[in-house]
Amino acid sequence: MIEFNNVSFSYDATPEIKSLKDFSLTVKNGECVLITGPSGCGKSTLLRLLNGLIPEFYSGETEGSIHIDGKDIQEGRIEDKAGTIGTVFQNPRSQFFNVDTTSELAFGLENLALPECEILNRISRTVRNFHIESLMDRNIFELSGGEKQKIACASIDVLAPGIILLDEPSANLDYEAAEKLRELIICWKNVGKTILIAEHRINYVWDLADRVVILEDGSFKKEIEKKDIRCFTEDDAVRFGMRSLKRVAPTSLVRANTDLGDYILLKDFHYSYNKKHKLFSIKEMKIQKGKVTAIIGANGAGKTTFLESICGIRKNNGIMIVDGKSYACKKRVGKIFMVMQDVNHQLFTESVFDEVLISQPREKEEEAKKILSEVGLETFCDRHPMSLSGGQKQRLALACAIASGLPILLLDEPTSGLDHLQMHAVAKILNRLKEEGRTVITVTHDSEFIEHCCDDVIHMEEV
Repeated sequence: MIEFNNVSFSYDATPEIKSLKDFSLTVKNGECVLITGPSGCGKSTLLRLLNGLIPEFYSGETEGSIHIDGKDIQEGRIEDKAGTIGTVFQNPRSQFFNVDTTSELAFGLENLALPECEILNRISRTVRNFHIESLMDRNIFELSGGEKQKIACASIDVLAPGIILLDEPSANLDYEAAEKLRELIICWKNVGKTILIAEHRINYVWDLADRVVILEDGSFKKEIEKKDIRCFTEDDAVRFGMRSLKRVAPTSLVRANTDLGDYILLKDFHYSYNKKHKLFSIKEMKIQKGKVTAIIGANGAGKTTFLESICGIRKNNGIMIVDGKSYACKKRVGKIFMVMQDVNHQLFTESVFDEVLISQPREKEEEAKKILSEVGLETFCDRHPMSLSGGQKQRLALACAIASGLPILLLDEPTSGLDHLQMHAVAKILNRLKEEGRTVITVTHDSEFIEHCCDDVIHMEEV
């Protein structure tokens, strides 16, 4: 049993802000509890308090108590929790210790000093259950975000912990992978695991939860019991600012405008890892100018690498033709701004405000403030970018893209980690950027987002 008793917490980086406020919750053994709420509401903090990352890696002031099976979690060492609690982080890269996938699955088991035959049996079982045979013996750094998430989940499963914590586990997963994650959660439930899932994209797991806990500004807002979950409607979800309950496959939304008008022509975009593993091969692709085009496809189809090839992060011989002019890789610098899937790689300054300022061709403070207000970060101007939640960082990176003034924007999973209202806000911003004549190409698995702002939808596997 997990017991939160009047728990409050504030990070040392932001002592004036309580990430959790007088929070109480009891989770019975074998329960599956879905924790949802706006970005920055305290979901990740709650999980960090349980798994020991607070205070071992995140320092701050804690009030109240947390018990697991009657034991105060602060009394033991973090390594003592390893066999009891398994965590899949919001950013899977942060939990990897090896460069190849098979070694990553074996790592935790080896540290438990299990016999080799037991290690091999556990890995084999997990690989079968996860359907990840094709990901074995691969370089982790060559995997897509969704593929990394699958390996992160598998690395926890092999350890067979009694408590499993999932922090936005579907953020980078395609529709099919999310369905497989759903199947895995069902398996965990069937063997009596205690599961806490912090999620915005709730549709794949909604009916699996025994309870739903909604947080707001670090406080307990509402609890939905099992009997009421089935009666919860789409209108109820909107009323509480939650993501849609409907499961819609992005492939059902594929559409292309046959009357393109002005378009950007991409020619001969090909990429292979080590000249062996061909990731994608695109002879020709037309992108409408002044529109939002979604690139969809399975995890590992090469969507992120394709964006990186367009903007020049990945060296590529492909040509981009705009208004009759041909642009090779180097010539595209200064025309394109890319918001990465992991935005931690592109936040450099000491404050949110400075981050937007340096993205502008000429620093304009009033314009920077206006952009931050548009993405809902106007009250965070003085905060360090690394002190923000995952969803807030995502919005900051989008603010930087807007501030750049560049005509072509590439967005890699821009709504991962965003709640209902923030997803709508991003969709509204992209619709405004279209009116300015700017072209947006976005990689996404988010069907709800596609329906709100994307003009064309291209299936990467069908190119």
